Amino acid sequence: MLYLASRSPRRSELLTRLGAPFRILDLEVPEVRGAGESAEAYVRRVALDKAQAGLALVADDPQAVVLGSDTEVVLDDRVYGKPADADDAAAMLRSLAGRTHQVITVVAVAGHGRHALETVISEVSFAPMSQAQIAAYVATGEPMGKAGGYAIQGGAERYIRHLAGSYSGVMGLPLQQTAALLAEFAAGVAGGSMDKGE
Repeated sequence: MLYLASRSPRRSELLTRLGAPFRILDLEVPEVRGAGESAEAYVRRVALDKAQAGLALVADDPQAVVLGSDTEVVLDDRVYGKPADADDAAAMLRSLAGRTHQVITVVAVAGHGRHALETVISEVSFAPMSQAQIAAYVATGEPMGKAGGYAIQGGAERYIRHLAGSYSGVMGLPLQQTAALLAEFAAGVAGGSMDKGE
C-alpha cells in the first residue's frame, strides 16, 4: 500500500493525478536546518525524515511504501520556510521580487529495509513587484503556509516571469520524477538505498 506522509492538500492533489491509490498519514516532523547544513542537504534530510516517520506509523504493513516530500525556496543560501505572519510573508516577497531563486523539492520513498530519494531543483524568476502588489497578494491569505510566501499555482502566478524546471515540483511534488521513482521502487531497483540528484 502507498502512503503519503504529508498534510499538504497540494501534495495529495498532485499524487492523485498519478492514478495510484494511497492513504494519507497525518504526522509532524521537525523542520530545523542544522548549523553548517547546506540547503539541499536540509531538504533531503527532512523529506527522508517524513518518509521514515510515516513508515514507523504503518510498521504492521509489510508491503507499506511511504512517500515523503519537502519543498523549500532558496535565495543566496537562505532557506525561506513558511511565513510566520503577514509581515514575514511581505518581507519574503520583497526579497524575491525581481530576482531568480531556487525551489528545491526532494521526494523520498521508504519501505521496510530500503529507501530512495530524488532531488529536483527548479529556478523561478519573479518580475518586480510594487509594495501595493505585495500588500494586495499578502491580504489574500494565500502566502500563509507556503514556502517562500507564495503559491505558483495561485495568485502569485501572474508575477512569475520565468520557470526552468518542474512546475509541479514548485507546487510541492514533481510528478514525472515521482512517478519514475515509485515505478523503480516497485520494481525493486532500490535494493538498499538509492539516492538520485538532479
